[in-house]
Amino acid sequence: MIGRDNFGTCDGIFEEHLNNIKNGNKVIEVRLNDEKRRKIRVGDTIRFIQVPDGTKEIRAEVEELAVFPTFKEMYESVSAEEMGSRGETIEEMVNDTYEIYTPEQEKKYGSLAIRIKCLV
Repeated sequence: MIGRDNFGTCDGIFEEHLNNIKNGNKVIEVRLNDEKRRKIRVGDTIRFIQVPDGTKEIRAEVEELAVFPTFKEMYESVSAEEMGSRGETIEEMVNDTYEIYTPEQEKKYGSLAIRIKCLV
C-alpha cells in the first residue's frame, strides 16, 4: 500500500530488524528499488509489519533516500552499523540480501537505502 497519509507504505520485516529499528540500532533500511519503493518520498511514513506472523509493527518516517545500482555498492557507501549490521563483511551482507532478493531483481531495479526515524 503506497500513500502519503498517516499509514503510508507497508513493508514486511523480520523481527530482529524490527527490534533494531525500534531500539535505534538500525536507521537505514535496505530494499530493492522496485516500482513500489520508487513511490516513496522523504517525509512519508512506512509501516513495518513483522513477518511471517504480523504480530508486531512499527512506523517510521523517511528522512532520506539513496539509490544504488547494486547492493554491493550500497554496502560500500553506507555505514554497516546504521543498517544494523555488526561484524559482517560486505560479501556476507550481499549474500544475506540474496536470500531475500535475487541477483536478477537487483540487476533490474537496483537497491535503495532508506534512512528512517522510528515513530512508534
